[in-house]
Amino acid sequence: MAVIIKYVVERNGVERMTFTSKKDADAYDKMLDIAESLEAILSTINVPLSEQQVESLALEMAKDKDNIINALKGTLKINDEKPAKNDNKKTAGDESDNVAKIKKVS
Repeated sequence: MAVIIKYVVERNGVERMTFTSKKDADAYDKMLDIAESLEAILSTINVPLSEQQVESLALEMAKDKDNIINALKGTLKINDEKPAKNDNKKTAGDESDNVAKIKKVS
């Protein structure tokens, strides 16, 4: 009979994930801490998001925290291409194009 050590990450009495490595469990727990902090921030902004959307957005941001931090610092490089010249006319499609580019990095 083999002995298997399992590390369980639990939040509010709910088992979230099980790991065989303490390092992985600690990293996941830290990511959940970050997501919880982001939820608190996101819930205060004046944008109509449901509670589920805030939770999902916070979790995804926490998963990609390094890119989020770089974006906030202004050092995020989405790709190696130089940005195309634009004539400062913004259209409705411009904003969604930027979102699509960020999603490709993830």
